[in-house]
Amino acid sequence: MPDHIYKKIELTGSSSVGIQEAIENAVSKAAKTIHDMRWFEVVETRGHIADGKVAHWQVTIKIGFSLTE
Repeated sequence: MPDHIYKKIELTGSSSVGIQEAIENAVSKAAKTIHDMRWFEVVETRGHIADGKVAHWQVTIKIGFSLTE
């Protein structure tokens, strides 16, 4: 099995629906320009409160991808 080299980037996705959609929005956008994505890790979760309710989610993730030749 060959050795692999990986790089990580940090992104923040947002959603008014929930945490999972915020993550999926970030991954989907990254997939348009980054190839060979392998994993993500959640770094931070936060949200906006309006009228005593959660109005918006923001999730910061790191995405790891393979560097290829």
